[in-house]
Amino acid sequence: MGFLGDIGSFIMTPLYYAVSVVLVGWHKVWSLVFPSGSGAAWALSIIGLTLVIRAALIPLFVKQIKSSRNMQLLQPKVKELQKKYGHDRERLTQETMALYKDTGTNPFSSCLPLIVQMPIFLALFRLLSKAAKSEGHGVLSDAHAREFAHAKIFGGTISSSFVNANVTEVKVIAVVLVLAMTATTFLTQRQLMSKNMPADALSGPYAQQQKMLLYILPLVFAVGGIAFPIGVLLYWTTSNLWTMGQQFYVIRNNPAPNTEAFRAKQKRDAAKAAAKGEPVEGSAVAVEEVVEERRPAQRQQPKKQSRQQRRSQGPKNPSQASDNTDQGENS
Repeated sequence: MGFLGDIGSFIMTPLYYAVSVVLVGWHKVWSLVFPSGSGAAWALSIIGLTLVIRAALIPLFVKQIKSSRNMQLLQPKVKELQKKYGHDRERLTQETMALYKDTGTNPFSSCLPLIVQMPIFLALFRLLSKAAKSEGHGVLSDAHAREFAHAKIFGGTISSSFVNANVTEVKVIAVVLVLAMTATTFLTQRQLMSKNMPADALSGPYAQQQKMLLYILPLVFAVGGIAFPIGVLLYWTTSNLWTMGQQFYVIRNNPAPNTEAFRAKQKRDAAKAAAKGEPVEGSAVAVEEVVEERRPAQRQQPKKQSRQQRRSQGPKNPSQASDNTDQGENS
């Protein structure tokens, strides 16, 4: 146990310092606007910390998107391997891993940003827990910790949680943040599955894994969230909102082929091309659809008729009949 504790300390101690440096740095900035010991200054410092962490994780997010896209595009080939080696589990595993290796796809990359965030999340949680006891950690001094612990927000302290709060307002805001954290987690995953996954990929084992995470992760956050301090809930909710916005931007501008988002982008590109009179490469069908939508309905031309057919139909209106009668009399 001591050995594992030493390993944990070796990993977490640098994170304590990194998290506390960013947190204290943001607090100095917001202290120029709000009172140093106010809940607003510390809450905004936590949000600033979140933005810094998520910006640093952008390369991992890009890698996650590429890996997820490769996994989606490989689903037809994976299904072929399942049909071919379904009777031999060992051979199926070998061939599947060889396929991932040849295409440079890591099936676990989709969870990488979450896995990387967990130690940071634990460091922040530990930092807030110690601050609630007026104990400094990292570069967060004991004086800052006491200030942080007693910072008022929504009628309570920023280190309060739903479990230990004695103020109704704090319990209400804790529940609101837990629901926001749960909802944003669900919607982020739902956005990915409904907009940026091909139809073939929605029935494979990877899709089943994603569907499980769609419901399991929000449930885990909802159950565990009642014990999180308000500061941690602010961090996680802000992080989820960042993820939603970042994912929306990527899906809209660089969607996976053969997905709803891809077809929507083709139509947008086609509409722009039709407006400029310039065809878009690879979007001929979409361009034609847009042109058809914008093209006014053509007026139906009357069918050509012979003189005998026109005489048999008779005049179209009384004035025409009288004209024809006058012409007959004159003749």
